[in-house]
Amino acid sequence: MLKVLKSGFFATIQDLGRYGYRDIGVPVSGAMDVDSVKKANLLLGNDPNAAVMEITMTGPTLQFDEPTFICLSGAHISATLNNKPIENYQVVQVSKGDILSYGKLENGFRAYLAIKSGFQTEKVLGSRSQFVPVTKTKRLKDGDEVLFTKNISFKPLISEVKIDDHFLKDYLEVYKGPEFELLSDAQLSAIFTKTFTISKENNRMAYQLSELIEGHAHSMLTSGTLPGTIQLTPAGRLIILMKDGQTTGGYPRILQLSEESICTLAQKKHGDKFTFKLL
Repeated sequence: MLKVLKSGFFATIQDLGRYGYRDIGVPVSGAMDVDSVKKANLLLGNDPNAAVMEITMTGPTLQFDEPTFICLSGAHISATLNNKPIENYQVVQVSKGDILSYGKLENGFRAYLAIKSGFQTEKVLGSRSQFVPVTKTKRLKDGDEVLFTKNISFKPLISEVKIDDHFLKDYLEVYKGPEFELLSDAQLSAIFTKTFTISKENNRMAYQLSELIEGHAHSMLTSGTLPGTIQLTPAGRLIILMKDGQTTGGYPRILQLSEESICTLAQKKHGDKFTFKLL
Protein backbone atom coordinates (compact mmCIF):
# COMPACT_ATOMS: atom_id res chain seq x y z
CA MET A 1 0.00 0.00 0.00
CA LEU A 2 0.92 3.64 -0.50
CA LYS A 3 -0.28 5.73 2.44
CA VAL A 4 -1.19 9.37 1.85
CA LEU A 5 0.19 11.21 4.88
CA LYS A 6 -0.62 14.63 3.39
CA SER A 7 -2.63 14.93 0.19
CA GLY A 8 -1.36 18.29 -1.09
CA PHE A 9 -3.53 20.65 -3.13
CA PHE A 10 -5.19 18.23 -5.55
CA ALA A 11 -3.90 14.72 -6.26
CA THR A 12 -5.82 12.05 -8.16
CA ILE A 13 -5.28 8.61 -9.68
CA GLN A 14 -5.46 8.75 -13.47
CA ASP A 15 -4.74 6.48 -16.43
CA LEU A 16 -5.16 7.42 -20.10
CA GLY A 17 -8.91 7.80 -19.80
CA ARG A 18 -12.36 6.28 -19.91
CA TYR A 19 -13.41 5.75 -23.53
CA GLY A 20 -16.65 4.59 -25.09
CA TYR A 21 -19.15 6.24 -22.76
CA ARG A 22 -19.44 9.81 -24.04
CA ASP A 23 -22.82 8.93 -25.57
CA ILE A 24 -24.20 8.61 -22.02
CA GLY A 25 -22.49 11.77 -20.79
CA VAL A 26 -19.35 10.28 -19.21
CA PRO A 27 -16.22 12.39 -19.85
CA VAL A 28 -12.97 10.82 -20.96
CA SER A 29 -11.11 11.99 -17.81
CA GLY A 30 -7.59 10.55 -17.59
CA ALA A 31 -4.26 12.31 -17.21
CA MET A 32 -4.19 15.91 -18.37
CA ASP A 33 -0.61 15.63 -19.65
CA VAL A 34 -0.57 12.28 -21.45
CA ASP A 35 2.93 12.82 -22.83
CA SER A 36 4.51 13.01 -19.37
CA VAL A 37 2.58 9.93 -18.21
CA LYS A 38 3.60 7.79 -21.17
CA LYS A 39 7.28 8.65 -20.70
CA ALA A 40 7.29 7.75 -17.02
CA ASN A 41 5.50 4.47 -17.69
CA LEU A 42 7.91 3.70 -20.52
CA LEU A 43 10.92 4.07 -18.22
CA LEU A 44 9.30 1.69 -15.72
CA GLY A 45 8.44 -0.88 -18.39
CA ASN A 46 4.73 -0.37 -17.70
CA ASP A 47 1.79 -0.52 -20.04
CA PRO A 48 1.20 3.05 -21.33
CA ASN A 49 -2.22 2.94 -19.66
CA ALA A 50 -0.87 2.06 -16.20
CA ALA A 51 -2.46 4.25 -13.56
CA VAL A 52 -0.37 7.08 -12.08
CA MET A 53 -0.86 9.79 -9.50
CA GLU A 54 -1.52 13.24 -10.96
CA ILE A 55 -0.27 15.97 -8.62
CA THR A 56 -1.43 19.57 -9.09
CA MET A 57 0.71 22.53 -7.97
CA THR A 58 1.46 21.33 -4.42
CA GLY A 59 2.69 17.80 -3.85
CA PRO A 60 1.66 15.23 -1.24
CA THR A 61 3.66 13.37 1.40
CA LEU A 62 3.52 9.62 0.78
CA GLN A 63 4.77 6.52 2.61
CA PHE A 64 5.45 3.19 0.89
CA ASP A 65 4.51 0.04 2.81
CA GLU A 66 6.21 -2.26 0.29
CA PRO A 67 9.35 -2.06 -1.90
CA THR A 68 8.90 -0.96 -5.49
CA PHE A 69 10.26 1.34 -8.22
CA ILE A 70 8.95 4.79 -9.13
CA CYS A 71 9.47 7.49 -11.73
CA LEU A 72 8.49 11.17 -11.54
CA SER A 73 7.53 13.23 -14.60
CA GLY A 74 5.68 16.34 -15.75
CA ALA A 75 5.99 19.57 -13.79
CA HIS A 76 9.12 20.14 -11.73
CA ILE A 77 8.08 20.10 -8.07
CA SER A 78 11.18 19.58 -5.95
CA ALA A 79 10.88 16.06 -4.56
CA THR A 80 12.79 14.09 -1.94
CA LEU A 81 12.86 10.44 -0.92
CA ASN A 82 13.78 10.24 2.78
CA ASN A 83 14.95 13.88 2.51
CA LYS A 84 17.31 13.11 -0.39
CA PRO A 85 16.50 14.92 -3.69
CA ILE A 86 15.28 12.86 -6.65
CA GLU A 87 14.83 14.05 -10.22
CA ASN A 88 12.19 13.60 -12.91
CA TYR A 89 12.52 10.86 -15.52
CA GLN A 90 14.76 8.62 -13.42
CA VAL A 91 13.81 5.17 -12.15
CA VAL A 92 14.18 5.20 -8.36
CA GLN A 93 14.10 2.14 -6.11
CA VAL A 94 11.90 2.49 -3.04
CA SER A 95 12.13 0.42 0.15
CA LYS A 96 9.46 -0.40 2.71
CA GLY A 97 8.84 2.61 4.96
CA ASP A 98 10.35 5.20 2.59
CA ILE A 99 8.70 8.62 2.50
CA LEU A 100 8.32 10.68 -0.68
CA SER A 101 7.80 14.41 -0.14
CA TYR A 102 7.33 17.37 -2.43
CA GLY A 103 8.47 20.96 -1.98
CA LYS A 104 8.54 24.04 -4.17
CA LEU A 105 6.91 24.19 -7.61
CA GLU A 106 9.71 25.10 -10.01
CA ASN A 107 7.85 25.11 -13.35
CA GLY A 108 4.84 23.56 -14.98
CA PHE A 109 1.67 22.83 -13.01
CA ARG A 110 0.94 19.07 -12.96
CA ALA A 111 3.44 16.43 -11.91
CA TYR A 112 3.09 12.66 -12.13
CA LEU A 113 4.15 9.79 -9.90
CA ALA A 114 4.36 6.52 -11.83
CA ILE A 115 4.96 3.23 -10.03
CA LYS A 116 6.10 -0.16 -11.30
CA SER A 117 3.02 -2.05 -12.64
CA GLY A 118 0.78 0.95 -11.99
CA PHE A 119 -1.54 1.78 -9.10
CA GLN A 120 -4.13 -0.96 -8.61
CA THR A 121 -7.23 1.02 -7.67
CA GLU A 122 -10.69 -0.12 -8.72
CA LYS A 123 -11.56 0.02 -12.42
CA VAL A 124 -14.91 1.63 -13.22
CA LEU A 125 -16.12 1.54 -16.84
CA GLY A 126 -12.71 0.30 -17.90
CA SER A 127 -10.63 3.01 -16.24
CA ARG A 128 -9.06 3.78 -12.86
CA SER A 129 -9.36 7.56 -13.42
CA GLN A 130 -11.04 9.36 -10.53
CA PHE A 131 -14.14 11.33 -11.54
CA VAL A 132 -17.26 11.80 -9.44
CA PRO A 133 -19.97 10.49 -9.86
CA VAL A 134 -18.41 7.65 -11.86
CA THR A 135 -16.00 6.90 -8.99
CA LYS A 136 -16.78 7.30 -5.30
CA THR A 137 -14.16 9.99 -4.70
CA LYS A 138 -12.78 12.81 -6.85
CA ARG A 139 -9.34 13.15 -5.25
CA LEU A 140 -6.97 11.63 -2.74
CA LYS A 141 -7.22 12.80 0.85
CA ASP A 142 -5.14 12.48 4.02
CA GLY A 143 -5.07 8.92 5.29
CA ASP A 144 -6.02 7.25 2.02
CA GLU A 145 -4.24 4.03 1.08
CA VAL A 146 -3.55 3.24 -2.57
CA LEU A 147 -2.86 -0.33 -3.61
CA PHE A 148 0.19 -1.22 -5.69
CA THR A 149 2.06 -4.44 -6.47
CA LYS A 150 5.22 -5.21 -4.53
CA ASN A 151 8.32 -5.21 -6.74
CA ILE A 152 11.78 -6.10 -5.44
CA SER A 153 13.63 -6.67 -8.71
CA PHE A 154 13.55 -4.61 -11.88
CA LYS A 155 16.23 -3.77 -14.42
CA PRO A 156 15.14 -0.92 -16.73
CA LEU A 157 15.47 -1.69 -20.44
CA ILE A 158 15.41 2.02 -21.26
CA SER A 159 17.76 4.30 -19.37
CA GLU A 160 16.45 7.64 -20.60
CA VAL A 161 13.81 9.30 -22.79
CA LYS A 162 13.87 12.48 -24.80
CA ILE A 163 12.64 15.24 -22.53
CA ASP A 164 10.54 17.80 -24.38
CA ASP A 165 9.49 20.48 -21.91
CA HIS A 166 6.25 21.12 -23.79
CA PHE A 167 4.86 22.98 -20.81
CA LEU A 168 7.34 25.81 -21.47
CA LYS A 169 5.84 26.58 -24.90
CA ASP A 170 4.14 29.96 -25.18
CA TYR A 171 1.73 28.98 -27.96
CA LEU A 172 -1.02 26.41 -28.49
CA GLU A 173 -1.54 24.71 -31.85
CA VAL A 174 -5.17 24.48 -32.92
CA TYR A 175 -7.30 23.09 -35.74
CA LYS A 176 -10.43 24.70 -37.14
CA GLY A 177 -13.51 23.70 -35.16
CA PRO A 178 -16.95 22.79 -36.59
CA GLU A 179 -18.19 26.40 -36.25
CA PHE A 180 -14.95 28.09 -37.31
CA GLU A 181 -16.62 29.62 -40.36
CA LEU A 182 -18.97 31.62 -38.12
CA LEU A 183 -16.08 33.81 -37.00
CA SER A 184 -15.90 37.34 -38.38
CA ASP A 185 -12.69 38.89 -39.69
CA ALA A 186 -12.43 40.93 -36.50
CA GLN A 187 -12.80 37.83 -34.33
CA LEU A 188 -10.24 35.91 -36.37
CA SER A 189 -7.77 38.77 -36.14
CA ALA A 190 -8.19 38.98 -32.39
CA ILE A 191 -7.80 35.23 -31.81
CA PHE A 192 -4.58 34.95 -33.78
CA THR A 193 -2.93 38.25 -32.80
CA LYS A 194 -3.85 38.59 -29.12
CA THR A 195 -1.86 37.16 -26.24
CA PHE A 196 -4.26 35.37 -23.92
CA THR A 197 -4.00 34.88 -20.16
CA ILE A 198 -5.30 31.95 -18.13
CA SER A 199 -7.90 33.18 -15.65
CA LYS A 200 -8.50 31.95 -12.10
CA GLU A 201 -11.26 29.73 -13.52
CA ASN A 202 -9.12 26.77 -14.57
CA ASN A 203 -9.32 23.12 -13.54
CA ARG A 204 -9.61 19.62 -14.98
CA MET A 205 -12.99 20.52 -16.51
CA ALA A 206 -12.10 23.69 -18.41
CA TYR A 207 -9.79 26.67 -18.71
CA GLN A 208 -11.30 30.14 -19.14
CA LEU A 209 -9.21 32.95 -20.63
CA SER A 210 -9.15 36.46 -19.20
CA GLU A 211 -9.21 38.42 -22.46
CA LEU A 212 -12.47 38.83 -24.36
CA ILE A 213 -12.95 39.08 -28.11
CA GLU A 214 -15.97 40.37 -30.01
CA GLY A 215 -19.10 38.47 -28.95
CA HIS A 216 -21.75 36.85 -31.14
CA ALA A 217 -25.49 36.17 -31.37
CA HIS A 218 -25.35 32.73 -32.98
CA SER A 219 -27.85 30.16 -31.72
CA MET A 220 -27.06 26.48 -32.14
CA LEU A 221 -28.26 23.11 -30.93
CA THR A 222 -26.32 21.42 -28.16
CA SER A 223 -23.55 19.48 -29.91
CA GLY A 224 -20.77 17.06 -29.02
CA THR A 225 -17.50 18.33 -27.57
CA LEU A 226 -14.10 16.80 -26.87
CA PRO A 227 -11.15 17.51 -24.60
CA GLY A 228 -9.44 20.48 -26.24
CA THR A 229 -12.61 21.94 -27.79
CA ILE A 230 -12.57 25.76 -27.63
CA GLN A 231 -15.98 27.38 -27.30
CA LEU A 232 -16.87 31.03 -27.80
CA THR A 233 -19.59 32.45 -25.53
CA PRO A 234 -22.00 35.22 -26.67
CA ALA A 235 -20.07 37.61 -24.40
CA GLY A 236 -16.82 36.87 -26.26
CA ARG A 237 -15.13 34.63 -23.71
CA LEU A 238 -13.05 31.66 -24.80
CA ILE A 239 -13.53 28.43 -22.84
CA ILE A 240 -11.21 25.47 -23.44
CA LEU A 241 -12.66 22.13 -22.36
CA MET A 242 -10.26 19.71 -20.69
CA LYS A 243 -10.29 16.03 -19.67
CA ASP A 244 -13.22 16.20 -17.23
CA GLY A 245 -15.21 18.61 -19.42
CA GLN A 246 -18.82 18.03 -20.39
CA THR A 247 -19.53 15.88 -23.43
CA THR A 248 -21.88 18.38 -25.10
CA GLY A 249 -22.17 22.16 -25.30
CA GLY A 250 -24.31 24.88 -26.80
CA TYR A 251 -21.64 27.44 -27.71
CA PRO A 252 -19.89 27.55 -31.12
CA ARG A 253 -16.91 25.16 -31.22
CA ILE A 254 -14.53 27.46 -33.03
CA LEU A 255 -11.21 25.67 -32.49
CA GLN A 256 -9.79 22.33 -31.36
CA LEU A 257 -6.46 21.91 -29.57
CA SER A 258 -3.99 19.38 -30.89
CA GLU A 259 -3.17 16.49 -28.54
CA GLU A 260 0.24 17.99 -27.84
CA SER A 261 -1.32 21.35 -27.01
CA ILE A 262 -3.68 19.74 -24.50
CA CYS A 263 -0.55 18.52 -22.71
CA THR A 264 0.99 21.99 -22.98
CA LEU A 265 -2.09 23.72 -21.55
CA ALA A 266 -2.30 21.18 -18.73
CA GLN A 267 1.05 22.52 -17.50
CA LYS A 268 -0.11 26.16 -17.41
CA LYS A 269 -1.66 27.96 -14.46
CA HIS A 270 -3.41 31.21 -13.57
CA GLY A 271 -1.58 34.17 -15.06
CA ASP A 272 0.38 32.24 -17.70
CA LYS A 273 0.17 33.68 -21.22
CA PHE A 274 0.12 32.17 -24.69
CA THR A 275 -0.95 32.70 -28.29
CA PHE A 276 -2.85 30.48 -30.72
CA LYS A 277 -1.23 28.99 -33.84
CA LEU A 278 -3.52 27.57 -36.55
CA LEU A 279 -2.47 24.25 -38.06
